[in-house]
Amino acid sequence: MTMHHNDFNDADKSHKIDSLRDMILNAEKTIQSAKAMLLQLEGKKKTGRKRKIDADAGDGEIIEGTFDGQIMLGTNGKQYPVPANYASKSKLVEGDMLKLTITPDGSFVYKQIGPIERRHMIGIVSQDEKGNYYIFSEGKPYKVLLASITYFKAQPGDEVAILTPREIDSSWAAIENVLQKGAIAGPRSVTAQAVDKEIETWKKELESPEPEEVPREDETPQDKPSASAVVDEWTSDIADLEKEIKAQNPSF
Repeated sequence: MTMHHNDFNDADKSHKIDSLRDMILNAEKTIQSAKAMLLQLEGKKKTGRKRKIDADAGDGEIIEGTFDGQIMLGTNGKQYPVPANYASKSKLVEGDMLKLTITPDGSFVYKQIGPIERRHMIGIVSQDEKGNYYIFSEGKPYKVLLASITYFKAQPGDEVAILTPREIDSSWAAIENVLQKGAIAGPRSVTAQAVDKEIETWKKELESPEPEEVPREDETPQDKPSASAVVDEWTSDIADLEKEIKAQNPSF
């Protein structure tokens, strides 16, 4: 089927009209957002918490967007700060759809409207030299909000249940709960030290000279293995045992 020149013109005209409408709508939203932010900066925000029913009743500007682990990326191309406490308590993950209502008094009210499919994982809380927290799970470090660490009272070494997006390669994770306090980092490091110490003790005992035994009258030197042969055999066995332990426990 062929399309006439007029059909192209009509399609192009319709596309331009839709684009202009979107531009006008975004401009209006930008002006409203600027007014709301101006009210906040001027300190004209009312005291007290805005009732949730007011936000749901259609008062103020409504903007939808996607949570990226820290902020909301609005469908209008703008970025909006998401309170860390809200994100932590709501266990938001990267990719969740949010609705932001900017009320006439400048309040920001968020609501989760489209939870993304989640993946449940187990990880270990860690902290780098700069004080930043991470959750290590399945060989990958995930960033986590400080408010989430504080809310769950998590500490480095704690074993935690976390949530990540199932279909998105996210760099952020949300803490779902603390499973065990210091269940991995502490006991493992202590056990590793104990194993190393025990192996060194065995080696020293084997390497220390032992008093020579006087052979019996009916026993020739060839009938009994030499002490050096026994030491070599045990040393080999210990080395194999040490390799096996470290293979099963990489942290050793």
